[in-house]
Amino acid sequence: MIFAPTAHGVRLGLGGAPLGNMYAAVDDGEAQAALQAAFADGCRTFDTAPHYGNGRSEERFGRFLQGEKRATCVLSSKVGRLLIPDANAPREFGPYVDVLPNIQRFDYSAAGVRQCLHDSLERLGAARLDVCYVHDCSALTHGERAEAVFRQVVDETLPALRALQREGSLRYVGVAVSDWRVCLRILREADLDCVLLAGRYTLLDQSALPQLLPLCEARGVRIAVGGPFNSGILASGVKGSQPLRFNYEAAPPQWIARAAAIEAVCERFDVPLRAAALQFPLAHPAVEIILVGVKRVAHWRDALAKMTQRIPGAFWEALRAEKLLPEAAPTP
Repeated sequence: MIFAPTAHGVRLGLGGAPLGNMYAAVDDGEAQAALQAAFADGCRTFDTAPHYGNGRSEERFGRFLQGEKRATCVLSSKVGRLLIPDANAPREFGPYVDVLPNIQRFDYSAAGVRQCLHDSLERLGAARLDVCYVHDCSALTHGERAEAVFRQVVDETLPALRALQREGSLRYVGVAVSDWRVCLRILREADLDCVLLAGRYTLLDQSALPQLLPLCEARGVRIAVGGPFNSGILASGVKGSQPLRFNYEAAPPQWIARAAAIEAVCERFDVPLRAAALQFPLAHPAVEIILVGVKRVAHWRDALAKMTQRIPGAFWEALRAEKLLPEAAPTP
């Protein structure tokens, strides 16, 4: 295994985007309490990135994961974005608010990778990473520059990470993206130890299932599933007045309708939607762990409880019968 289950064997880790002030600011004390609660409950896999709050998430993780805590944990972060200190930098960036005063600059060069990793280790107060991912190297982020970015990742970024691996700065090399297709392309030209796949193998969206997951299983590439709630729609359901987000944007009608149909099956079987969303991806043999983002202690405790809640087999059969799960998708 690459990733560490909790002390009780639950394959749940903590994702750091919300603690970078995603969508809303989190008080520092509240952030540290959430980290403490996760660790106290046995969580030993922690993931963050420079992108999350322009370094705020990494700094919060770093303050918490010191000494014996760090020694017992699998810690991951990402390269591809350099943070340039600038006192005049905007305090909002993308979905993040109250960010640290840095300007982000994409840099997938060998020198940029080394600098990015060095800076992350300083913010984290760590000597090395357990997992280092190449972050957001797909067309979803880079648009018309995506082909040039892809070529640089294969020819320069990944070799640079392998060199850093040999030097002892990291243990495993991976890619962290929302677009499964770029992972497929990379694996045709290079080796990866793991993939952090956000939002593309979930209870709602199984688009990575037909091609990427079988290839990862065959190659021994371990998958961490991020965004198991697809940015919120599988956490809250479709009822109520809250903004419905799907993969970081306003949820399109077709995905709202599909989520509503899944939620209706959940209600029929008295299965919490969040429990089904968290447990479903782990049935696939290529998936090693789920990463859930939290802002509060209550969010973490809820996720941990939902991971162990019993779900009857008839529930999964009903989802399949209503064409809400593909035949090829393994279920718990």
